[in-house]
Amino acid sequence: MNINIRQETPEDYRAVEELTREAFWAFWEPGRKICDEHLLVHRLRSVPSLVPELNLVAELDGEIIAHIIYTESKIVDDAGKEYVTLTFGPVSVLPEHQNRRIGRDLIAHSFEIARTMGYRAVLIFGHPSYYPRVGFRRAAEFGITTSDGHSFDAFMAYPLYDGALNGISGRYYIDPVYEQLTEEAALEFDKRFGHKEPFIQTPMDILLDRLDPAARDAMISLECASLEMMTSRSEREVSSLPGVDAKAIEVICSVLHEHGVRWGEKRDSQ
Repeated sequence: MNINIRQETPEDYRAVEELTREAFWAFWEPGRKICDEHLLVHRLRSVPSLVPELNLVAELDGEIIAHIIYTESKIVDDAGKEYVTLTFGPVSVLPEHQNRRIGRDLIAHSFEIARTMGYRAVLIFGHPSYYPRVGFRRAAEFGITTSDGHSFDAFMAYPLYDGALNGISGRYYIDPVYEQLTEEAALEFDKRFGHKEPFIQTPMDILLDRLDPAARDAMISLECASLEMMTSRSEREVSSLPGVDAKAIEVICSVLHEHGVRWGEKRDSQ
């Protein structure tokens, strides 16, 4: 498979937005009427924090099948000192090309460019079972929290060189564009594309009905309304909940995989 990775051009915009829509169509939060990642890509292209050199597409036989986009972000320590970092996302791969390492190769290629540009680290909010496989670690290990002082396994960091985050801790800030998407704007933007039937997520009750009472109560405390939302929680986090033992983890993994949700540190085959 001969994959060509290059910078996105204006001629690619429509194809990239369409592939982003396809890649994320099954992952909106319950209660929402539309996914918004294709709108996010559209808006990211015009923000000052965009890093054009890291706005990349992957082609196969001339067809764009994957995309990654980066913005500058920052860590602010307790003394107010700022350290410039990077954030990527969305990173999108057409569904028919997923699980073929294309996303990994695109990420690795972008990391090499980022190093040559002098950036120190990449921080993301992503799948907590998948991204550690490409070298990400929990941001909490570096003493880095979200802007509101929280930390969780889906918030991760990747130092681009040895010691890149040594002695650096604080709160992490991303471009406000990530937090300014509304459902109304996403619905209006989606009118530019062909009709797609809404994706119906799998109710959490399907899992809860298979668990013992203690594990069921623990899972209810996560406030995940669907099986798909479990991808924002790591196996480590879930295992640490009172009432969740090895048997419960096996049941959780089994039910999620029965319904096509990749989850679990050793079971997720992305």
